[in-house]
Amino acid sequence: MRITDLLDIKSVNINGNPKDKKDTLNQMVDLMCASGKIADKEAYRKGVYAREEESTTGIGEGIAIPHAKSDAVKKPGLAAMVIKNGVDYEALDDQPVNLVFLIAAPNTEDNVHLDVLSKLSMMLMDDDFRANLLNAKSAKEFLNIIDKADEETKSVDDKLDDVKGAEILAVTSCPTGIAHTYMAAEGLEKAATKAGVSIKIETRGSSGAKNVLTKEDIASAKCIIVAADAKVPMERFSGKKVIQTKVADGINKADELIDLAIAGKAEVYSGGDKSDSEDSAKDSGSVGHKVYTWLMSGVSHMLPFVIGGGIMTALAFLIDTLMGYGASGGGNFGSMTPISALFKYVGGLAMGLMVPVLAGYIAYAIADRPGLAVGFTGGIIASSGNALLANQVFADTKGLGGFQKFIANYAFAGEGSTVSGFLGGIVAGFLAGAIVLLLQKVCSHLPEVMDGIKPTLIYPLVGIFLEGMIMIFALNPLIGLLNIKIGDALTAISDNGMLWLLGLILGAMMAIDMGGPINKAAYVFGTGMLTTAAGYLEKGMTTADPKVQACYVAMAAVMVGGMVPPLGIALACYIFPKKFTDTERKSAFSNIIMGASFITEGAIPYAAADPLHVIPCTLVGAGVAGLLSALFECTLMAPHGGVFVFATVGNPWLYIVSWLVGSAVTCIMLGLIKPAQKN
Repeated sequence: MRITDLLDIKSVNINGNPKDKKDTLNQMVDLMCASGKIADKEAYRKGVYAREEESTTGIGEGIAIPHAKSDAVKKPGLAAMVIKNGVDYEALDDQPVNLVFLIAAPNTEDNVHLDVLSKLSMMLMDDDFRANLLNAKSAKEFLNIIDKADEETKSVDDKLDDVKGAEILAVTSCPTGIAHTYMAAEGLEKAATKAGVSIKIETRGSSGAKNVLTKEDIASAKCIIVAADAKVPMERFSGKKVIQTKVADGINKADELIDLAIAGKAEVYSGGDKSDSEDSAKDSGSVGHKVYTWLMSGVSHMLPFVIGGGIMTALAFLIDTLMGYGASGGGNFGSMTPISALFKYVGGLAMGLMVPVLAGYIAYAIADRPGLAVGFTGGIIASSGNALLANQVFADTKGLGGFQKFIANYAFAGEGSTVSGFLGGIVAGFLAGAIVLLLQKVCSHLPEVMDGIKPTLIYPLVGIFLEGMIMIFALNPLIGLLNIKIGDALTAISDNGMLWLLGLILGAMMAIDMGGPINKAAYVFGTGMLTTAAGYLEKGMTTADPKVQACYVAMAAVMVGGMVPPLGIALACYIFPKKFTDTERKSAFSNIIMGASFITEGAIPYAAADPLHVIPCTLVGAGVAGLLSALFECTLMAPHGGVFVFATVGNPWLYIVSWLVGSAVTCIMLGLIKPAQKN
């Protein structure tokens, strides 16, 4: 197939004069429809605009290549327009666009046309070819110029033929994989030739990966350039110098990238912290893609704190168990010896940082370095809540008046937990990023002499103030009210003797937000029931009394529910590996340890990365475990510890059955409803 097979003469306008970008796109759609290849004009137009909203298709050098893959396309096609006076197209280089090619791709598996379109994209990187097209006197001459160049130009596969022992490697990829992928490859190849170095380029387009880099290529290369706005397998580059950037930079900044690669100034890539190039391309893609990328920035930075801190805490429980405190440690279990206390202290500090780190790096991904301090602050407020000073400074507000009293009563409400946990941390991170972006926009009008104090004074001071006020006066108080209502409801269920329902609800609550307000409400209720049991015993009741047993049943349901999410997810990683990324699968074993240790937070990175699929699965599995534990009348006299305090569990074997069945339910549900992941 030749390029002109896709480009009908009716779809060529060499005297275009659109007013603006919108007018350009509309005229291009009209040209495309003139060829009879579009079944539904408006549906196709919406597809073109939707692609443009992801990122501009004005790729620089006076070129724009809008495109859409749609069911509205009957046959693959091209439309072309020459705009001699240029038009403002919001191109990446901010220069006017003179040459526009519109691509129409049918939404089918037949991609025979993609190689042709890829070849055209590469041809457009040639200055002489573009100049000839701009100077064409008629549509027929325009087509002849393309046909002649098509005849003389190698195919994409030949152009990027395998190069043995290349000094520099590159990978190019864009979301649609039609144009930008190959233009970036062409740009990098030309820049490498100009600099006198050999280069091998892997292209990852709609028709699949071509010229794939081998282990031998990677081992011998001095540097690897990843110019991509779509997922690229990165683990293979571990230990090599890697430059990660947007695909547009491969087109517009190819010389700079090659110079940087030759100079050897790139950072060494550490495999495992990123599974793809999305972080480097955070400025491109759809809104949903951006949100996911920002969220994963926080999750990937939070993960080491969860794993390191969680296992340190688990080791503290293990030490106390080996020292004989498994059945007698009570609320101090994990801190009964100096060494276990040290492990639990350090592990607890690391775990305490996970929400601030999550929020901080979400904000960092959105607003770069200025967002970090604001995000961290919001995360600390989310994980600490408002009640820190309630019983220390503002216990008595009688001497206060006016606004001071309002702050004391509202911002530091002592009733109910105001800890919003990891869900609050996610909100805090996005809020911080939005605040800093707003401040940057507002401050853009300030005199240049103030540029130096914006990131060091204005952004952190005003940003932290706004973040703190919104978290303290809006989000956290709402969490406190929610906790009060939840506590009242649980007490009513317990008072009515509906232990099976109580077990079901408590187990499910432990797996909704993993350390957030709902999880904390369940845990506080469970530990409160232990206090209630102690009060009953002081009044002369025995541990066999139904009221005392009910308290211990509640605590057992709480702990087994909290043990399910990490174990259920870990099992799913082994049984359904395609449902998880490489990084997630590598964390599976540590989740088994954390699940066994009643450290529910091990599930947070998975839940944060895919809450709509993971949380329902953990919720149901944990609810089943809590229900079975209550039905089996399993009891627990310790507030923490997981398997390390099973000596205090009544009906321990049935308790283990409850835990494993709940974990299996979570595992199976993840296998059924969680979408496969691209690695």
